[in-house]
Amino acid sequence: MDILLVDGYNIIGAWPELRVLKTKDFSAARDLLIEKMAEYQAYTGYKVIVVFDAHLVPGIETKMKSRKVEVIFTRENETADERIEKLAQQLNNIKTQIHVATSDYTEQWQIFGQGALRKSARELLTEMEVVESGIKKDVKKTYQEKSVSKIPLSDEVAEIFEKWRRGQR
Repeated sequence: MDILLVDGYNIIGAWPELRVLKTKDFSAARDLLIEKMAEYQAYTGYKVIVVFDAHLVPGIETKMKSRKVEVIFTRENETADERIEKLAQQLNNIKTQIHVATSDYTEQWQIFGQGALRKSARELLTEMEVVESGIKKDVKKTYQEKSVSKIPLSDEVAEIFEKWRRGQR
């Protein structure tokens, strides 16, 4: 099993599209990252956990599922880096390969020392572009091969159904 731990705010600050969006609407940038990670998870089969620092959302630790991606807001005074290190230790076993997505150089060395593999924000962005391209090809192929339904569906309705099937809204 492969698990991808994502340093949420680090990735938001590194990806051009998310960096621009965060200046306008920070929560929309978080939501878009989670949506992209849901696509990544669905396409690659990796379990994805996105970790956000508490300093921007103070309070107790919060865990939730959003689009089948586990999202963790760390407790107050705990950084995402600290939480990711703990998760990497807890989840690492002989059957599991941990990958950590961050461009924080110190964090990369810390998790590398624990046996986890690192992905820089740029590497994850490149992988995400490949995933999105693959999804587009798969959807296009599905539309071309779609079976004839007893109920005729417009392309717009078929696209809505496909998004529902993939857990998107």
